[in-house]
Amino acid sequence: MTRINTNVESLVARRALDVNHASLNQALQRLSTGLKINSGKDDPAGLIASETLRSNIRAIDTAVNNATRADTIVAVAEGGLQEVSSLLLDLENLVDQTANQAGLTPDEVAANQLQVDSILNSINRLSEATAFGNKKLLNGNLDYTTSGVNVNETNGASLSHLDHVQVNAAKVAAGSYRQVTINRVTASTRANVSAVLGGTTTTSDTERNGTLGNSTTIQIRGEYGSQLLSFASGTAAADIVTAVNSLTDLTGVQASAFQGTTGTGTPSISFSSANYGSDAFVSVQVIENSGTSVGDAIGVNTNDAKGTNGTFTVNGTNAIVDGLNLKVAAGDISADLLLNPAFGDGTSAESSTSFEITGGGADFAISPTVGLSGTESLGVGEVSTARLGNNAVGFLASLGSGLANDMHSGNLSSAQRIVRTAINQIASLRGRLGGFQKDTLQTTISSLQVSGENIRSAESAIRDANFATETSNLTRAQILVAASGSVLKLANAQPQSALTLLQ
Repeated sequence: MTRINTNVESLVARRALDVNHASLNQALQRLSTGLKINSGKDDPAGLIASETLRSNIRAIDTAVNNATRADTIVAVAEGGLQEVSSLLLDLENLVDQTANQAGLTPDEVAANQLQVDSILNSINRLSEATAFGNKKLLNGNLDYTTSGVNVNETNGASLSHLDHVQVNAAKVAAGSYRQVTINRVTASTRANVSAVLGGTTTTSDTERNGTLGNSTTIQIRGEYGSQLLSFASGTAAADIVTAVNSLTDLTGVQASAFQGTTGTGTPSISFSSANYGSDAFVSVQVIENSGTSVGDAIGVNTNDAKGTNGTFTVNGTNAIVDGLNLKVAAGDISADLLLNPAFGDGTSAESSTSFEITGGGADFAISPTVGLSGTESLGVGEVSTARLGNNAVGFLASLGSGLANDMHSGNLSSAQRIVRTAINQIASLRGRLGGFQKDTLQTTISSLQVSGENIRSAESAIRDANFATETSNLTRAQILVAASGSVLKLANAQPQSALTLLQ
């Protein structure tokens, strides 16, 4: 049948040509962009999945950048601490040199003190000057803030029974706080040796005192060293106690006299360690007794004794105890605490105390998910001379000219203990920062990079074009376009055959 008003074959060929042109354009677009999905109509479900994965990739990349920035900041802080550590080692050397009193002239001691003052000033300057951009790192800006702690209370009676608090890590939500509760299960004890004072007993209206019946020599030994003490016949208990306590800095042993009530009790002396815990020990040996029996001098039932570490829980978790020092790792809270002696040894009636962490610290968002769970927090305390040390041994600033532990004071053993405490504090802080870099930041960066690679692979499988496939599609579309164009030409020419019927 020959028709000229409706050319069905031309319509079919034109539709096929449009379809083939669309396939050709799609192949060209995919090859030019490298993407299989260029708009939502290409693959709606794939587009949704792809955009979700792209969001994850962007979050992972940002988290990697944040962790890298955190690593740089911590490295700057550690560099400043390294210089402080070197200065403290120089300070230890100066204190040890000055202790050689007979070998130094007054001018040399004065010169050493000048160096000490210079070192203290340098430590304070580093505390203020170590910064990343305009963010100071070692002046206490990155330390945690606490409430319910008063370590400056008079007579050593801090409101929370704590003499020192250093919060190392804690996660605190904005506007909130974390409570830390310390419970004393068993108390830490000093090492203690009791000695009966033989000889003459005198009784007053209120108390009973003893004196040595004969001359005697004893050896006192503790954590810091040992000393020989000789006492003449008739030496009173109070004088023996004074002699022992005058050497506490050398021996680590202190003494107190027990005086019975009128008409009762045996006069005795208690020798105890200056410190608490399992490292504390006391040894009292009677070396020489000129009397006919030990009862005429000092009688010691047990020559040696050691202290014990108590048991303390922090938020229900057992703390690591070293005398009065607690290391806390309770959940995401990490802290170093120094207990007040009255609380630590059980003298205080209260067996529980608490304080709150109200904020502060250095918060680093190193997770793709923003929130408290994706944040790592780190506390960096102030490293000035007023903060290095603690209430138990003293603070580094006291080594300055004219203060209690300067090079002219004669308190060089105390000065050395302060310096060594400061060295340990800086070393501990550097170790924490190094551990944070190695075990938190670097492992997080590596883990995130692997996750990013896997997610990029999944996103590529959904969205990226397969060039081999698209090249084949392009060739096919080109052939079909050419073929459908030729067919359309033939279909359009076919109605002309009707003209032959009019001839």
